[in-house]
Amino acid sequence: MFAGIREMTVRMAELLLALTFAALSAYLMIKSAELPIGWIPDEGPGGGAWPFWLSAVMLGSCIWVLVNWVLRIGPVANNDGPLFEAGMFAPVFLVAAALTICIGLIEGIGVGGFGGIGFYGALPLFLAFYLKVMGNHSWMTTILTAVLVPVVTFLFFEIMLKITLPKGMTDPLFIPVYAFFYGL
Repeated sequence: MFAGIREMTVRMAELLLALTFAALSAYLMIKSAELPIGWIPDEGPGGGAWPFWLSAVMLGSCIWVLVNWVLRIGPVANNDGPLFEAGMFAPVFLVAAALTICIGLIEGIGVGGFGGIGFYGALPLFLAFYLKVMGNHSWMTTILTAVLVPVVTFLFFEIMLKITLPKGMTDPLFIPVYAFFYGL
């Protein structure tokens, strides 16, 4: 399997990914349309609205990529070089391992009753690792990003959209935040 991946070209990978994501987008649109996808008066967007319209945008992007691929427009559509250069598997594996650990930290690993640190605890740790270790960014950039991205994510999902993300053992820390926004 890995021998085939090592021999894959950038152009072929672009085609395979565009086709895969186009099929996934169409599937998600069909499944999302089982719920209301429009605006419900006095309620807001229907339960299928976000996944449907995001999938529609993703499908449109995939079609754009496929048109560029067929017409050979752009550097990627013309790149018959190898997809992976020597030494690329180690960094990809490291990021995949870090993401796996991040996901495990959200809900907990299930060892010794550890309940997890939630999305807003795991995300800054992953961002800090990725920016500082993988990207070699400054501490200022790393800390600002690791703090601001979860805050903006919280405001967008929890306050604007009223979509609760898992908080794990950090849940009590959010009581004052909800009290501030909802006057509890």
